[in-house]
Amino acid sequence: MVFVPRADVDRVADAHERCFEVVGRLTDAQVRRESLLPGWTVGHVLTHLARNADSHVLRAEAAVRGEMVDQYAGGPAGRAAAIEAGAGRAVEELVEDVRRSARAAQEAWQRLPPAAWLARSRDAGGHERYLFELPARRWQEVEVHLVDLDVGVTHADWPDAFVAEWLPRTRERMWAVLPADGTSRGFAGPSEELAWLYGRLHRQDLVAPPPWG
Repeated sequence: MVFVPRADVDRVADAHERCFEVVGRLTDAQVRRESLLPGWTVGHVLTHLARNADSHVLRAEAAVRGEMVDQYAGGPAGRAAAIEAGAGRAVEELVEDVRRSARAAQEAWQRLPPAAWLARSRDAGGHERYLFELPARRWQEVEVHLVDLDVGVTHADWPDAFVAEWLPRTRERMWAVLPADGTSRGFAGPSEELAWLYGRLHRQDLVAPPPWG
């Protein structure tokens, strides 16, 4: 039996629509500003979102051909170069790139024959993943980087379904390396804990968690 991640594909589509609404209000001045990610402007974050979407198209098309591919041509260095090359574009071009690439990813998933979801590809860290895992990871990228834009969206705006899905998964992933003195339960809610685990919540009573990538 082949698992087709319809729910995750639908969640990505919803996240994309919210993303389009946010980025559609950006100005040229805003895309030149620093984002919440050190060393990256808002333009860098937008370009990363677009190139990440392209990587899903690349892997979906390779799955249909029965090929194993890397997420980004040239590996991490190629990924970084593509982001740097696109970060300084005008706001109109950046926003259109985000929209076009996101829609292309959704269309690529819709065209996939069920068996292709069992194909594997290598992500930017060199890990092999089944294609059926990837829509959920795109969902994570969009939700987290909407916060990183620093244009009014915060972890408090994350959908309940996103927090319910990713908080236990992120806890499990980081449990062995979490600082023993940083697991205070003084969070206002589960979205705060997830934001802390992602390194997107900084408070004096909480130590910084290990880098999340």
